[in-house]
Amino acid sequence: MSTVKVVTPSGKGGKDVELPAEFFGAKVNIPLMHQVVVAQEAAARQGTHATKTRGEVRGGGKKPYRQKGTGRARQGSLRAPQYAGGGTVHGPVPRSYVQRTPKKMKAAALRGALSDRSRHGRVSVVSRFVEGEEPSTSAALTVLRAAVGETGARLSLSVLVVVNEGDELTRKSLRNAVSVRVLTTGQLNTYDVLASDHVVFTHAALAEFTGQEPPADDAPAKDDAAKAKPAAKDTETKDAETKAAPATAAPAKGTPAKDEDAGDAPAKDAPAKDAPAKGASARAKAAAKDAPAEDKPAKAEDGKTAGAKAASAKDAPAKGASAQAKPAVKDKSAAGPEEEQQ
Repeated sequence: MSTVKVVTPSGKGGKDVELPAEFFGAKVNIPLMHQVVVAQEAAARQGTHATKTRGEVRGGGKKPYRQKGTGRARQGSLRAPQYAGGGTVHGPVPRSYVQRTPKKMKAAALRGALSDRSRHGRVSVVSRFVEGEEPSTSAALTVLRAAVGETGARLSLSVLVVVNEGDELTRKSLRNAVSVRVLTTGQLNTYDVLASDHVVFTHAALAEFTGQEPPADDAPAKDDAAKAKPAAKDTETKDAETKAAPATAAPAKGTPAKDEDAGDAPAKDAPAKDAPAKGASARAKAAAKDAPAEDKPAKAEDGKTAGAKAASAKDAPAKGASAQAKPAVKDKSAAGPEEEQQ
C-alpha cells in the first residue's frame, strides 16, 4: 500500500493519504486492458454508415442502347456498379459495434490501469482546487500544476481529474482548461486513465471511489454549504424550542396570578350552592306524593273525572246501536218497493 501527500490550495504540503492496494496495487494484465479499451472504442462508434446499391440509386431505369448490333457489351442500366454514379456493391450498412464485456473484466482492467499509473508515481491527491464558492480556472490550474509537478505556465502532460458527485465547483473551474479532462468517480474508465499521463483525485473523490470516509476539512465547498443548511435548521428548531419554553413555564412563574384568580372560585362554586335548593324541591315533590291526606281530594276529583269517562264509555254502545239502526232503515227502504210490487 503506497501513500501520497495531499496537496492543498495554499501550496503547503498536507497530511499523507494511503492508496489502497486493492485498487492501486493490483496486477497489470495488458491483454485484458487492450480488450476492454477496444470494446470501449467500438461502443463509441455510431454505426450509421450506409451506401446505396444499384436498386436504390436514382435513375437508370432505361436500357442505354439495344442489346445487339452496336458492337459494345450489353448493358441494362446506367446505374450499374461499373458506371460512374452507379450503385455500390457490398457497401457498409448501419449496424452496432457494441461488444459485450463482463463487468468483472472492466473492473479488473480499471484496477490494472490505476495500478500502472501508481507504480510510476503518476497518481496525486488534492484536498480541493478552489477555496470559496466561486469557480476560478487560474486558481485551479495553480493547484493542478503543483500536484502534477509542472513549473511552466502551461501543462505539458495530459491530466485526468477525478471529482466526487456534485462537485460542480471543480468541474466548472477546469472544464475549459487545455489538456485536462474532468470525470466523476462513476465515469472513471480504463481508456481515460491510459490516455492520460497523470491522474489527480480530490480527497473526497478518492474516499468515494475506495469506500473510505473523507475528513471533514477536505469536503468540497458545496458539501460544506449542504451541511450548513441542516445545522441552520437545527439552530432554528432549538430557538423555537427556547421561545416556546418560557410560554409553557409562564403559569409556573404566575402562581400569584393563580391566587388572584382563586377569588373567582366562589363565583364558579355558586351553582354548586344552588344545587341543594334543587334537591330540596325534588324532595318536597316526593313528600307531596307520599302525603295520603292531602292527596285524597285530588284523587276524588280524579275519581269524578274517571266516572265521567265511564259514563261516556256507557254511552258508546248507544252510539253504536244508532249506527247499526241506520243500515236497517236503509234495508227497509230498499225492501219497500219490492213489497209494494207484490
